[in-house]
Formats: sequence, structure tokens, C-alpha cells
Amino acid sequence: MTQSNSENIRNRRLPVLGITGGIGSGKSEVIKFLSGQPDHVVIESDRLAHSLMEPGNTAWEKVVEAFGTGILDEEGMIDRAKLGSIVFSDPEKLEQLNNAVHPCVKEYILEDIKRASDEGKKLYVIEAALLVQDGYREICDAIWTIYVPKEVRIRRLLESRGGSREKWESVFSSQPEDEWFRENTDLCIENTGTREELIQAVKEELKAFLA
Repeated sequence: MTQSNSENIRNRRLPVLGITGGIGSGKSEVIKFLSGQPDHVVIESDRLAHSLMEPGNTAWEKVVEAFGTGILDEEGMIDRAKLGSIVFSDPEKLEQLNNAVHPCVKEYILEDIKRASDEGKKLYVIEAALLVQDGYREICDAIWTIYVPKEVRIRRLLESRGGSREKWESVFSSQPEDEWFRENTDLCIENTGTREELIQAVKEELKAFLA
């Protein structure tokens, strides 16, 4: 991160909150609630990355430079299936993709925080499964984990998305253990009850965070 970006972070008036957690933890429900507040700005990093990989954006140029025009479809869009077949079986290629895209995402977020602050917004939220690993600790004032025990997550994923238990256990194996999230974030919100209980817990913690 450049010196100017670091200064932007220190000088902003807007509190920045990170939301993370494993797949099936309930992050989407928290994001849906936070997105509904008119004075909040919520960024889902995966969605942002996909939008920045569209033609005309810097991330598109960097990805095509790294992987060649063979990953493009007939309209010049990055074919995510083609790109995925290259990177997800090769850790070095995946790191190469991340190195091309993540700096663009982070730069956009830094500029967007400044814009949101200038507009008088009260809270900026960044959601990502790899929030800590991708270096957002220096941007966020706090990072919260949404936590659900593994067995509950598997049951919920089977009910909501289908697939097999083996499939979801394979996905889990590629993510940090629950204890890692607890040790590397500032707050753990347990989502073992109803949606209403989860949102109430978020409201209470948010009140303390913004006080």
C-alpha cells in the first residue's frame, strides 16, 4: 500500500467494518441487513472483483495480460469457467490471479471509502471470506466473524444449496478452521439460532462499535 493510501485511511472520518466467516456461516444475512441501512455502504469483495474484471477495467487488462486472450469469450468478456479451469487446480496460477485482481479491488475500496465519507455515510462495510488473509486489517477498524459450528453449516448448505456432504466437506477443507477465525478477528458473532436472533446480535454489536 502506498503512503498516500495509508494517509487516506488515517484521515478518513468513516468507520470501516469487515465481515468474514466460512461458507454457510450466514454472512449473506448480515450483509442483507446492513445493506438495507441508508447511511451504510456495503461492498462484497467477490462481486466487486467480478465487476472490475469486465472489459475496460484495469483488472481485466491485468488478468488478460497474465493469462492470455484464450480466456476470453467471443464478446471479449473473461470466461470464468475457462479461467477457473486454469487457476483452481494450480496454486501458483491462483496466486497469480489474486495478485492481478486484489490490488485493483483494494484501490477501488480505498477511493470508495473516501467518496462515502465525503457523502456523509455513517459506516462502510467490507465482506470477504479471506478478509484477513488479503490484507484488509490495515483498512478495517474492526473485523467480525460470523460463526456457525461445522455440522450446522453442512446441514444448512445441504438444505439450501443441495449437493453432497462430501462436496461441502471438500469446500471446508480449503478454508481456515473455525478457531483460526476466532483468533484472527476482533469479534465472533454466533449464528446458531434464528435469523432474527442473528440480526439482533449484529444490531447490539453495531451500536457499541459506532458509539
